[in-house]
Amino acid sequence: MSNGDATTFDIHKNPTPATDSEREALMQNPGFGRVFTDHMVTIRYSQDRGWHSPKIEARKALALDPATVVLHYAQEIFEGMKAYHLPDGGAALFRPDANARRFHNSAERLAMPPLPEALFVESVRELVKIDRKWIPTAEGASLYLRPFMIGSEVALGTRPATDYLYCVVASPVASYFKSAASAVTLWLSENFTRAAPGGTGAAKCGGNYAASLSALAEGQREGCEQVVFLDAVEKRWIEELGGMNIFFVFNDGSLQTPPLTGTILPGITRDSLIKLGRDMGLTVREEPYSIQQWQADVESGRLSEAFACGTAAVVTPIGKLKGREYGFTIGDGNAGPTTLRLKAALTDIQFGRAPDKQEWLDRLF
Repeated sequence: MSNGDATTFDIHKNPTPATDSEREALMQNPGFGRVFTDHMVTIRYSQDRGWHSPKIEARKALALDPATVVLHYAQEIFEGMKAYHLPDGGAALFRPDANARRFHNSAERLAMPPLPEALFVESVRELVKIDRKWIPTAEGASLYLRPFMIGSEVALGTRPATDYLYCVVASPVASYFKSAASAVTLWLSENFTRAAPGGTGAAKCGGNYAASLSALAEGQREGCEQVVFLDAVEKRWIEELGGMNIFFVFNDGSLQTPPLTGTILPGITRDSLIKLGRDMGLTVREEPYSIQQWQADVESGRLSEAFACGTAAVVTPIGKLKGREYGFTIGDGNAGPTTLRLKAALTDIQFGRAPDKQEWLDRLF
């Protein structure tokens, strides 16, 4: 299968899919990432054949040899994206081309063969079409899609694998946090670093998330829902949360978010909010912001709101920050008007309720 060919997926439908009643029961309260659809995508790569054998089949467990490369050297990348139910009964993906580009960049950083971007988008589109009954219609719910790639060669030795497996699975989801309306409390990680210059911070690989888990566990013990990381060099510049980007809102109506310098994941929701904010007439800056300045601006009233953003959580207001040396409440500790305005505008676009932003949607049916 050459990179320029139109792709035909070999389709093997699940012989025992969930019944309508079983599916409806599972989707009543799906939580996040615990309920899965009937099918999955698989595409394989080898040095002699390139990408080949695109398939849609029944979702099943992967059979991996104990010496599979990914288990020892963490050659793995993934994406997160969603399909949304539209007002007319159709469905659409939100900016899948941006996910495809980021997946390509992540593959290059992890010394993996990039999947052609058109093939990435096509694989996601085909899976949603065959599992279209799993797209939730409840307000705020969506079908979460997880494309991922692993080094599948069976070998021990520190080098890039020669064989790879690309998969896509899908999961109907509700809100990421238990209460989508309330503000979260962040724990400031002062002992752990998520990423360093020259590392994999800008790639979407599992190792970045594994590196954040000890800090997240520390924060949860302190009653916090998420953790925010400082830079690895000076330990003063705000970078991002364990799995989300961060924005600051000032009393003059302007927004600021840390710049992409190689240690922060280039979030698609982040990029969308920058463009959306500017379209709404807001000043949006991509500039460094220190923890010392954050606390000073809260105390003076210059900073009025803060929020986190990402595909899973969309826009999540930040109410408090806790740490060993820092601690403060932002405003009254609740979601501010700018945060709510941006969240509502982005949600309207994703669910097809914004006619002027249809170009951000890839309509499926």
